[in-house]
Amino acid sequence: MGIGAFQAYAKRWIAGARRGFALGPPQPSRLVLWVPVALGAGSAVYFALAAEPPTGLGTGCAVAAVAAVLAAGVMRRRAWPVFGLILFAAACAGFAIAQARTHALAPPQIASDDRARGVEGWIERVRRSGGRDRLILRVEALEGAETPPKRVRVRANLGEFRPGDRIGLRAVLSPPPPPAAPGGYDPARAAWFDRIALTGYAITRPEALPETGEDRWARRWVAWRWSLAERIAETAGPRTGGVAAALLTGERAGVAPEDAEALRKSGLGHILAISGLHMALLAGAVYFAALLALASIERFARAHDPRKPAAAIALMAAAGYLALSGAAVSTQRAFIMAAVVLVGVMLERRAFSLRSLAIAAVVVLVIAPESVVEPGFQMSFSAAAALIAVYEIWRDRRRSDRTPPGLVGRVRGAFLGIAATSLIAGAATGVIAAFHFQRVAAYGFLANLAAMPVFTFWVMPSGVAALALAPLGLEAPALTVMDYGLRVVLGVAHRAAETPGAAAAAAAPPGFVLAAYGLGFVVFVIGRGAARPVGAVAAALALGLWTVQPAPNLMVSDDGVVVGRFAGGAGWSATDLRRGRFETGVFLQRAGAGEIRPGRAPVVCDSLGCVGETAEGAVIAVTESHEALAEDCARARIVVFRGEATAWRRRRCAAILLDDAARAELGGSEIWIRDGEVIRLDSALRAQGRRPWAAGADRLWATG
Repeated sequence: MGIGAFQAYAKRWIAGARRGFALGPPQPSRLVLWVPVALGAGSAVYFALAAEPPTGLGTGCAVAAVAAVLAAGVMRRRAWPVFGLILFAAACAGFAIAQARTHALAPPQIASDDRARGVEGWIERVRRSGGRDRLILRVEALEGAETPPKRVRVRANLGEFRPGDRIGLRAVLSPPPPPAAPGGYDPARAAWFDRIALTGYAITRPEALPETGEDRWARRWVAWRWSLAERIAETAGPRTGGVAAALLTGERAGVAPEDAEALRKSGLGHILAISGLHMALLAGAVYFAALLALASIERFARAHDPRKPAAAIALMAAAGYLALSGAAVSTQRAFIMAAVVLVGVMLERRAFSLRSLAIAAVVVLVIAPESVVEPGFQMSFSAAAALIAVYEIWRDRRRSDRTPPGLVGRVRGAFLGIAATSLIAGAATGVIAAFHFQRVAAYGFLANLAAMPVFTFWVMPSGVAALALAPLGLEAPALTVMDYGLRVVLGVAHRAAETPGAAAAAAAPPGFVLAAYGLGFVVFVIGRGAARPVGAVAAALALGLWTVQPAPNLMVSDDGVVVGRFAGGAGWSATDLRRGRFETGVFLQRAGAGEIRPGRAPVVCDSLGCVGETAEGAVIAVTESHEALAEDCARARIVVFRGEATAWRRRRCAAILLDDAARAELGGSEIWIRDGEVIRLDSALRAQGRRPWAAGADRLWATG
């Protein structure tokens, strides 16, 4: 083949590939879809860094973003360079916005001491866990702090107090704890963006403080929300009242623990968090009710398009629902998505489209860039994107079939639509849920298929009616109807949760697996032509990588508890069953063991300590004696010393020595062992990195 023929062949091949992958000149409509992807990628890079970058880097990114946009304006006739410059600008903007928001939320420094502190403020929210109350206080005064932080979280007995009440108490407070395991949920980061500077427990009973004019309207609003939630719970009945109040007001304190657990295990836990589904159902119900009412006014319907005022009414109802539910981050995200759709109706734009979803994602990522690493954001937008993408494929195919369906066809189509919605949304969110929570609801599809039609067409419409009638005091009939529907939903949840094998465990994969899966998923949803199957293959390969990643064999908690599989033992066991129970549970869940109770490790103990061997052949020693330390360092592969070893001993120890100082520096550690040798050790504090929310005593507690 000559050079000329080869060049001609190459040109034909490239042209064919461009047609197959739809790589013609990029259209502005497709560019809009990729902007939130680049914006989120920039924010994700910021949050993934091991150390806080200098503020100048964020400023430089902002300048680079502006420069890229200006360059794109100059090169506007060259499609692909403009496409690349806009995405580069979005990524830089995402990084800069994430850093700017993180620094803007920094709490004031507080002098360090070990004594309890007096706290004065008002109760903003109440959360219940394990039968205990956790009060979120809006702080007005904190002993030892010239400028008090915005919020603190305190374990205390609520007693006769209610949200909105001003109280004072004494509490032992400290910075929020780090992750219990490397790569796990980070309470410190979550608290940072919730503006909760300190957490702890009360050592005195709360005392009432006199009323003041400060935050009067905010306190009245949360008090009214709490009283409405109590009224709903009492009217709906003891069986479902707590769930009804959670759905309508966002107050989940009254949900029975057994119901919450059943919903979680059955894959129906998403109904408790007010999110896109709830906002869509409420806004949709109000929209269609208003549309029917306006269309029935013949003179108005002839002169105006009733869809526009109906959308405006639905938008106001959605805003009211946002305020009523407490405006949590997930609810704000849902409101933005609903608002984009409703504004699209008012502007005569197609509402249910990837473009609308992309605009909503951009708004969310600009307002709260930290959402990009949160499961709620990832699951909400992945489910919505998958549903819209499949709907567009179905719509395009349906256009070729002009035969109108009969009654049976319509019923069958409605049932198949519900089933397809459950299957698609479950598939889109299941991987993300398994990544973050290491749990798969085995019967989630069946439970959603059985419960969601009831929830969608029975529970939420009656709940919307109850909210509309509540100001008149006439909500009781609607709540009674809602109660019967919720009984069906909870019955399905308990039946699915109690079925053997309802909750399957999955080991936590490394972060790059989720990134690779997310990239493949995005290409599948946004891409055109042959790009979609390529995206699907990439996502499948990412899942394949997940299955071959080895799980950790051993965990050493920050207080010296060792958990693993030991030679001569049956399954997972721990050296101490009293200490470190929370960390043990987190490790076992991340290792793919699920929610089990470990046994006592089969180790040999004497007055100086304990020695055991893991199933992989590594000798582990746990001791509190300096006398035994030298011998343990010589014969063991890992030594856990409950004390602080001397610098000389640390240098001379042939084993991996995890004394108090090392564990304080590392936090909880996960260890991989092969043929008796340690091949990898990950620690919680190193994985958390040197970030503002992880600074703890180094940043938050200034030396007084």
